Order: sequence, then C-alpha cells, then structure tokens
Amino acid sequence: MITTRFAPSPTGYLHIGNLRTALFNFLISRQAGGEFILRIDDTDPERSKPEYVDGIKRDLEWLGLHWDRVEHQSARFERYAEVADQLRDKGLFYECFETPVELDLKRKKQLNMGKPPVYDRSALSLSDAESDALRGDRAPHWRFKLDQSRIEWTDGILGDLSIDAASVSDPVLIRGDGQVLYTLASICDDTDMGVTHVVRGSDHVTNTATQIQMIRAIAGTVPSFAHHSLLTGPKGEGLSKRLGSLALRDMRDAGIQPMALLSHLARLGSSDPVELRSSMGEIITGFDLTKFGSAPTKFDEADLVPITAKYLQGLELADVAEDVAAIGVPADKAEDFWTVIRSNIATLEDLGNWWALIENGATPDIDPEDQEFVAQAMAMLPEGPFDSTTWGAWTAEVKQATGRKGKGLFMPLRKALTGMSHGPDMGALLPLLQKIRR
Repeated sequence: MITTRFAPSPTGYLHIGNLRTALFNFLISRQAGGEFILRIDDTDPERSKPEYVDGIKRDLEWLGLHWDRVEHQSARFERYAEVADQLRDKGLFYECFETPVELDLKRKKQLNMGKPPVYDRSALSLSDAESDALRGDRAPHWRFKLDQSRIEWTDGILGDLSIDAASVSDPVLIRGDGQVLYTLASICDDTDMGVTHVVRGSDHVTNTATQIQMIRAIAGTVPSFAHHSLLTGPKGEGLSKRLGSLALRDMRDAGIQPMALLSHLARLGSSDPVELRSSMGEIITGFDLTKFGSAPTKFDEADLVPITAKYLQGLELADVAEDVAAIGVPADKAEDFWTVIRSNIATLEDLGNWWALIENGATPDIDPEDQEFVAQAMAMLPEGPFDSTTWGAWTAEVKQATGRKGKGLFMPLRKALTGMSHGPDMGALLPLLQKIRR
C-alpha cells in the first residue's frame, strides 16, 4: 500500500508552497487507494502554536485534502531518544562542541581557501578528557556520521541523482539545548509509519541524500522520493519574502474557490495545460507526477481569479443557495438572480454588490454629452414591473425617437440604470431591478 505524509511545522499558517507539497502527496496516495498521514512537525516548543495546528487543519479541510490519521512529533520524543541511542551504539552519532560563532569562522576559512564549507569532524579527534572539559563549559550538539561515499537514487521527478556524501556536512540531529531536529524525527517517523513515498520541494535534495543513509542505518526501508520544483513569482522572483501574503486563509477570505486552486496547482509546472476540474475525483484521476519538470515554476495568484469565476459560472443555484440567501435575496427571486448574475462575478463576495444594486438602485453614471438623451429615454421608460420584453421594446422606441443606435444607444442607458459600463444582459437584468433612480 502506498503511504504518504504531509509534515507541516505549526509555526505559521499554510501558504501556497506548503499546499503544493500537501496536494502532491495527497493525490498519489488517493490514486493508489493508499493512506495519507497529516504529521505535525511540532518538535520546536517555542515556535509551535496550537492555533497554527488548528489553522493547518482548517485549510486542508477547506480544500478537501482529508487525512487518514494525524500524528504529532511532540508525542514521540521517547522514540527519537531510542533511535539516537541505537546510532550511538553503532558509532554513527557523535558529540560536537563548537559554538555557532566558531562554526561560522570555520566555514569562512574554508570558503576563503576555495574549499566547500563542510564540517571538518574535528570533534572526533578530541580525547575523553578534552570532551569532558568542553562538556562542563557548554552543551554539546550531536551529528550523524555519514559514510563518505556516493549516495544514489532515482527521483520520481528529477530522475537519477547522485550526491557525494563527502561534500556534505554531517547533519546535526540534536541541538545543544536538547531539541530534536527535523532530520532525526523524520527518518524515525517515515520508518515507523511505513511511509512509502515522499514528495517535497527540490530544496530538500541534499537532505534526502543524508536521510537515505540514516534510514539504512536504522534498518528502515527507504521511501521513493520525488522533488518538485520551487515556486517563483510571475517574473521569476523568489517567493520567500511573499509567502506570508500567499497564506491559504487569505485566499479563502478573498473568495478563491478550492476547486480553482487545486485545479491550478495540480497542473502548474507540468507538461499538461492547466484546466478547471469540477471535482476532486477528476483531479486525482488526471494527476501524473512524471509530467512535472525541474525548472522553477512561476505562480501568479491573479491567475486564480478567472479560474474561480469560470468555476462559479458552472454552478447551479443549489450549489450557492446559502450564499445567495445570506445576502438577503428572497427565495422566489433566487433562481433568476443567480442565473443572471453568475457570469458577472469573480468571487461569491461580488454577489452582495449586485443584490444591493438590484434592491436599492444605482447612482446613474451619465456623461455630459448624454444628459439630454438619457433624460428623454428615462421619461419613456414605463413603470414596472418589467419583464423579458421590456428592454427590447423600450430601446426600440428610444431609437426611433432619438435616432441613436448601437453602442451610442445602449451604453448610456446601461450606465444610467446600473452606474456601470459592464454587466449582465440588460434584457435579463432589467426585470430584476426593484428600484430605478431616475
């Protein structure tokens, strides 16, 4: 059985980059009838917050990315300690005593000498007495001792990869303050929970190499890894400074529809065109991880607006009945209102503006050169109620009386009745108008 996981850190709200990883893992598990685990990476007690956990769950539920079970890394510290002891017993886990300042100086010296900034393993040459003395002065951190050979695997997106472990620093797994870091917790969890496939960003490629060695060191089964490209802005700029403004909860508040967002991300960066899907089932069926490339993928949140609008246009009243009722549209007018308005909204939040226009009328927008014409035409507009023939009959009469035609006839009348130069077909909108400001 295919088992995947999404492992967000509850130190903030989910953003578009997080979603891409969550979606890919969700889709491949659902395609295979497998298991999708939501794993909360809450090993950092200072930065992890319950409200962020709640926010992560709310965002995933809004999008329909339902998990099969939830795991919390904060409940597994005893297990991580057991694995750390196993690695110590095998001689693969060692104490280091350098301070951050000392490590930074070492890195700078190596770079100045034209060498890669790889940890020099000087801690391994310390005598017991030297280690005891340092331990009394500072808390040690612990590193995994890599086998400095080539690490090779076939990536589900990037193809065959090979990394020389000698070019990588032995990863720190436990900090000086005792905090278990991501790499140790992740390899324990992936092994214990039977994770078979891991999809994540290409910035984790080097991490994957070290994790492969670590999983083998604890006699685990190495998952199949796939690394998707990172998202950039529409001009190729990095998103790192903008991710806070691309939070999923903000997109939800802006009226972006889940199906529009999922349809977009399930194809963005692949060789398939982005196409609106009407259901999660369609997205699952049409997803193909092998069609994604390694090049940075441009994301523009503005692209979500027309996709949302297209999605809304395909909905029936039953799909939005609560939203329509919430803005005060009477039940007997709801069907006509939705039929007329749905092709002229970008999000459901636009419904309120259209109902306000229908219920209260609009401030006329009349160009100076059209004032006499509009006054004459409005005098010819019959008293309501209007029906589907009113607009055609009225404009025909105005045309005959004034000699105006085409845009010069219809646009001034639209702007006088709605205050706008765009909108639904006036023949369909006019019967809905409950008040006209003459």
